[in-house]
Amino acid sequence: MKKLIAASVFAAVLLGTLSAAPKKKVLNVWAFTDEVPNMVQKYIDTHPDCGFEMKSTIIATTDGAYQPALDQALGSKKDAPDLYVAEGAFILKYSQGDAKNFAASYKSLGIDVDKMLKESNIAQYTIDIGTRDGKDLVALGYQATGGAFIYRRSIAKATWGSDDPKVVKEKIGGGSGNLNAFWKAAADLKAKGYKICSGDGDLWHAVENSSDTGWIVNGKLNIDPKREAFMDYSKMLKDNDWHNDTRDWQDAWFADMKAEGTALGFFGPAWLVNYTLAPNCGGSKVGEGSYGDWAICESPMGFFWGGSYLLANKNTKMKKEVAKIIEWVTLDYSDTGLQYMWANGTLNGEGGTKDCVASGTVMAKSNGELAFLGGQNMFDVFVPANAFANGKTVTQYDETINQYWRDQVREYASGNKTKAQAIADFKQNVADNLDIIVE
Repeated sequence: MKKLIAASVFAAVLLGTLSAAPKKKVLNVWAFTDEVPNMVQKYIDTHPDCGFEMKSTIIATTDGAYQPALDQALGSKKDAPDLYVAEGAFILKYSQGDAKNFAASYKSLGIDVDKMLKESNIAQYTIDIGTRDGKDLVALGYQATGGAFIYRRSIAKATWGSDDPKVVKEKIGGGSGNLNAFWKAAADLKAKGYKICSGDGDLWHAVENSSDTGWIVNGKLNIDPKREAFMDYSKMLKDNDWHNDTRDWQDAWFADMKAEGTALGFFGPAWLVNYTLAPNCGGSKVGEGSYGDWAICESPMGFFWGGSYLLANKNTKMKKEVAKIIEWVTLDYSDTGLQYMWANGTLNGEGGTKDCVASGTVMAKSNGELAFLGGQNMFDVFVPANAFANGKTVTQYDETINQYWRDQVREYASGNKTKAQAIADFKQNVADNLDIIVE
């Protein structure tokens, strides 16, 4: 009897061992917000047979903390990321610059890149940014961040008698490639007690990313004529009292988004509408704050701003799993792909935030009507804007150089320095802090 019991116990233990679920693989994800980790988790939740779980490391870009930590992780053999995220401000470092060799080409992961890019109709500038050495695609985003002019309907109506995007486009010179009409509009607005924009930074993003050349050409510091002209633009705005002299991402700038704000508009992509203007408008439905009092029209110049890009570690042992995530987030144009849900606000159920995505195929079958924009379909403006965005002038040093540049532009606009002195001090800052030839 004792032998039978013992045998039964042994059999039960053996059966339990054999039937125990195999331990899941762990996908290591590094990001600077929880946005991409949440997407990965959504994939896991909707694909229960995927066979892996996620470990996420999120380090904010505040005070420059993310990049050094990511660089160290990529160089380690233990706990290195399988999948990592780079922001538009520093993506070039990871796709084409100093850290490019950590990235796996999408083709090496088994992704049919050429076919999927064509079928999804991915915005060209994002492909340019994510291509290493002119041949290997190593990074793609899920958003399209082509920019438009986002304006207050009530201020446009009070100034020109109409809030129609076609009228406002004409008034500011949308699509003209110059700022001639924009300056006349600024004068019109001032006469009515309003400002054309909140601060010079609003115009900077449009100028910066519509320039013909980047900050570095043939290894040397380069000041594109359009970027140099921004010095005069900034001074014009200040001298003529055409803006509120705010600095982007500071309290006074956010205040101009509320109902009592006096700035006509801001230059930016769809994410500026959803994640900056809407949360700072003073309300959450039409009739509250400035919610519903906004619209968009074509910018005088085509540009893009921001975006997040997905890269895979070339040493990942989970190439198949990483490839599936990348495909689902950046290339899948089906109704069950991330981009369709992201564009239509259904990622976490109906009624979520709609955004402009990288796939033109997805955008063509999506509805971009927003109550925040008075019912306007934002895709009608943002989708064409993506075609004018140029990703070939971006450098890995843009975030740092832009800060040096804008500091000196403010000094000039405020009358603290001559233009020549401001440019000389800018060049000195670059020479002292970056490994770039300055002449």
